[in-house]
Amino acid sequence: MAQMYFYYSAMNAGKSTTLLQSSFNYQERGMTPVIFTAAIDDRFGVGKVSSRIGLEEDAHLFQQDTDLLEVITALNREQKRHCVLVDECQFLTRQQVYQLTEVVDKLGIPVLCYGLRTDFLGELFEGSQYLLSWADKLVELKTICHCGRKANMVIRTDEQGQAISEGDQVDIGGNDRYVSVCRQHYKEALGR
Repeated sequence: MAQMYFYYSAMNAGKSTTLLQSSFNYQERGMTPVIFTAAIDDRFGVGKVSSRIGLEEDAHLFQQDTDLLEVITALNREQKRHCVLVDECQFLTRQQVYQLTEVVDKLGIPVLCYGLRTDFLGELFEGSQYLLSWADKLVELKTICHCGRKANMVIRTDEQGQAISEGDQVDIGGNDRYVSVCRQHYKEALGR
């Protein structure tokens, strides 16, 4: 029976690496996965899922108005799809998360979503909120703070490396803009 999984973490926990490993596992068994990633994040090239350890694979792009059920249904008609893998799933809309539940429930295709749970202010992303609510399985991928404790928060930094506490929810960046830390160091960095 197909299910929806939400693999979430702070930055640099290996979400994209885990997604790419899952894709490889399906392909190794003669199955056909399909990968999606957010069009908004083109740091590693358009239509690519890349990991910091050098793995990468082509991906279909989704935007805020992409009907994922429609796209996946069409792809599945062309060639049977055995799994849907979604990178940067925090950027999904509520409607898109619902569409992915339909992929699971009506098409019988497992959906594995990988993304951040919260933003740099500790607030849920829309996609993450509904994945936390509607996914069948929740899996936390762990990374560590500089102190050695589990990092479950993300700090956004300015050009001088100082933590900032205001700005748009989405500001695409990597290690140059974001640092994963434990809750204690998050509060200290923001002076809370």
